[in-house]
Amino acid sequence: MSDVKSGFSIERQGLDLRFRTATLSERQWLAPNYVRVRLTGDDLAGFESLGADDHMRLFFTEAATDSVDELRASPNREYTPLAWGENWLDVEFAVHGDDGVGARWAASAPLGSPVGVGGPRGSAVLTGAPGSWLLVGDETAIPAIRRFAGMIPAGTPARIVIEVVSDADQLALNAPLAVEWLHRGDAPAGSALIAFLDGLGETDAVGSDPFVFIAAEQQIVKHGRALLARWGVDVAKAVVKGYWKRDEAEYHAPH
Repeated sequence: MSDVKSGFSIERQGLDLRFRTATLSERQWLAPNYVRVRLTGDDLAGFESLGADDHMRLFFTEAATDSVDELRASPNREYTPLAWGENWLDVEFAVHGDDGVGARWAASAPLGSPVGVGGPRGSAVLTGAPGSWLLVGDETAIPAIRRFAGMIPAGTPARIVIEVVSDADQLALNAPLAVEWLHRGDAPAGSALIAFLDGLGETDAVGSDPFVFIAAEQQIVKHGRALLARWGVDVAKAVVKGYWKRDEAEYHAPH
């Protein structure tokens, strides 16, 4: 597969780092453990996210502030922007038990609560047309998978595989193909995805010149990179990330 001429690339593009303020204006539960919120405010004008895998940082402040120093000192976490307009921004959160400040805020903060938005500071932009697609992730990767799925032309060979706890956690995705859902039940997060990836051989490639995106708990990285090697995929043309790390609430995926 490595001798196939590439029809796409991943290009790094910098963005001016800017801090904005907004308020929580809407909350929509898409599944028992998954929530979408809408942030609104005039300060969101000009917000931009060029890459489907972008990271921005949300700052969970106790009171509205225009001070960047106060924002930086507030509890914060990184998330993928889902969708946005002139004065609004949608973000999705996986919520399982006591998952930390961001999940608790998304699940229970009163409407009207202030929040700071920092970034994105840069993007990895997929340009060109992959010959095929493999999108793999857990709940935390669903926003990025949603954005990538929207880029897949109808009829292009592709697979989308997402691990969740049970069928109650499955979501509707706007994609030109059916999503394959893996249920881990009481097993450790990532276990079903690891078994799936380890079971893919050379002949299981989705097609020629694939774009591969794999993101879940940190242990997925070794297994994802092993798949790239089996399929002969250039690591510079794939995204394999640990979006979070078990027992490390402060961990965030590299840009």
